[in-house]
Amino acid sequence: MKIKWFGQSCFMLTTENETKIVTDPYSNMFGSLAGYKLPEIDANIVTISHNHSDHNNVGAVKGEFAHIKDSGVFSQAGIGIKGVQTFHDDVSGKKRGKNIVYNFRIDGLNVCHCGDLGHLLSREQINEIGQVDILLLPVGGRAVLDASGAAEVMKQLNPAVVIPMHYRTKAMGILGFIFGKVDTFITVSKKDAKNYKELDVNLSNIKDLPGIAVLQYN
Repeated sequence: MKIKWFGQSCFMLTTENETKIVTDPYSNMFGSLAGYKLPEIDANIVTISHNHSDHNNVGAVKGEFAHIKDSGVFSQAGIGIKGVQTFHDDVSGKKRGKNIVYNFRIDGLNVCHCGDLGHLLSREQINEIGQVDILLLPVGGRAVLDASGAAEVMKQLNPAVVIPMHYRTKAMGILGFIFGKVDTFITVSKKDAKNYKELDVNLSNIKDLPGIAVLQYN
């Protein structure tokens, strides 16, 4: 499987048989403000963690695709998907609403995308999410988990590899100052980290990867 990051919480997950999953595509307006730009992308599956403009722009994705935006259990193109309801804040959604954490079964690995998770997980939520091998985790704070909270969720789900998302990057310019840096999360987590343009991961090599894989936006 190949994992490519397009900024914020948007990823392309490409399976060994070339099935493409896009998570949380952002709007053109947000991308312009944040210094991000989505390339022309097509997909077989698009998941939306919540209905905010920096996560729900399905119109940016080309082709015929399954659009998944709810909690529950799904199967598309041979990929098992479980959506677990969580919240965008630490007061049960009263400030920012609901959020869905998606766990994908891809090429024998479980990839968990946390969307805009804003709180530590309950025991029930941990059990519902299940095993996680690769965790796509917001770490930048303000409207999502900050570095310390993200490190706690990492411990709760115990993945082999964490890919941070939703944090300050150089591309974001002035807007980036509302978010924390990925370096803060790396320090708090006490895990080894390595930068990648794109992560190529499978059952054979996952054990050789560092605890944190930082994907570069370009």
